[in-house]
Amino acid sequence: MSLSQDMIIGFCGETEQDHQDTLSLMEYVKYDYGYMFAYSERPGTLAAKKMEDDVPFDVKKRRLAEVIELQREHSLYRTKQHLGKTEEFLIEGESKKSDLHWKARNTQNMVIVFPKEHYKVGDFVDVKVEDCTSATLKGTAVGYSDNN
Repeated sequence: MSLSQDMIIGFCGETEQDHQDTLSLMEYVKYDYGYMFAYSERPGTLAAKKMEDDVPFDVKKRRLAEVIELQREHSLYRTKQHLGKTEEFLIEGESKKSDLHWKARNTQNMVIVFPKEHYKVGDFVDVKVEDCTSATLKGTAVGYSDNN
């Protein structure tokens, strides 16, 4: 299982205590990954019609930077838990950074890149995880999985 989050930072009325509570929750859960944005008013929405956008831009920017940095730390913590393991991945296509590597995902939605060899898009492949960043696993295929 993996957990992700979507956060709007600096929503109308958000206090510094609310922000600290968000950071505290993140520390407790340690989400695998997240999508974080600073609040901005959208015309026609209930919030734009009924609520004052009262969190200053510089405060939103600082809070967002803090949330992003903490999420990066937690994402790296989570990806490191895969190191040394052999897991099943579904090949989605070529890596964005190299046409010599495949990009694939496991059941927890973790992305891995590994050398192409003889595999093709749609193959389930067992891959040994050897390295990682906060967003991507890196490994070497060890063979087709039982799902092929």
